[in-house]
Amino acid sequence: QVQLVETGGGLVQAGGSLRLSCAASGRTFSIYVMGWFRQAPGKEREFVAHIMWSGGSTNYADSVKGRFTISRDNGKNTVYLQMNSLKPEDTAVYYCAAREVRRPYDSWGQGTQVTVSS
Repeated sequence: QVQLVETGGGLVQAGGSLRLSCAASGRTFSIYVMGWFRQAPGKEREFVAHIMWSGGSTNYADSVKGRFTISRDNGKNTVYLQMNSLKPEDTAVYYCAAREVRRPYDSWGQGTQVTVSS
């Protein structure tokens, strides 16, 4: 099992930036992909971005391409989400998740609130 702890959420004005961090512990050697998801009030959880733990290739939701950047520091077992040009519609609880190869995401953090004011 991998334990995940997110930090870095908060309140920011539209157009501003935030950086989220997700620290992993436990069976970190088993991590294949780490991702960020978000859930806005009254909506389903949605994919934001992911990064391959080895190699570092990335993928983004269309809604955040060009504004958000996912990165990782394997030495610190930490993944980051740099969020620029934030919009009110980015307001949500952001979750970090991890999965092993050929398995679904099954390790989740507790979530961190991001609120973007207009």
